[in-house]
Amino acid sequence: MNRKDVLQQAEQCITQDRAATHGKAEDSFALIGKLWGVWLDREVSAYDVAMMMSLFKTARAKGNPAHADNLVDLIGYAALAAEMAQTTEGETQ
Repeated sequence: MNRKDVLQQAEQCITQDRAATHGKAEDSFALIGKLWGVWLDREVSAYDVAMMMSLFKTARAKGNPAHADNLVDLIGYAALAAEMAQTTEGETQ
């Protein structure tokens, strides 16, 4: 898989495939943040979730560098984090 393929697959994942299955990333990440926040006893923003999921995919990619899905997801989470960083809700406290 070349870089263009990886970027196109990541774009499709975050704009079509997963959105149709799981709803808007912003809404999903906000809910995940609330649930993680209860567990951690602190506020966790949608932006925090996107960044932590990027770290999760980085760890998975380290464990299995040949599994392209981890890298595709990493790019997708980073793109979502970049978008969320532009919103008030996405800013870290």
